[in-house]
Amino acid sequence: MNEWTIIVVGILLLFVGIRLFLKPLKLLFRLGINSIAGLMTLVCFNFLQGITGVTIGINLFSALLTGFLGLPGAALLLLLGKFL
Repeated sequence: MNEWTIIVVGILLLFVGIRLFLKPLKLLFRLGINSIAGLMTLVCFNFLQGITGVTIGINLFSALLTGFLGLPGAALLLLLGKFL
């Protein structure tokens, strides 16, 4: 094999390796950002607890659920808080 073939194969393997590792990191980063947004939503709901009368415990589970599901997750936590 000549040098150019080895260089091209090496670049292709590097490209494939980077693509394989970026996808899970992108998903993890998006989950982290959405969890922070979910935490802020829960803080806003707890700030309005005097009006609604419902409190939602702020913990890792509720932040991840709200971050992963978005507004439906917050609604689910509100329903669970109201009926449980």
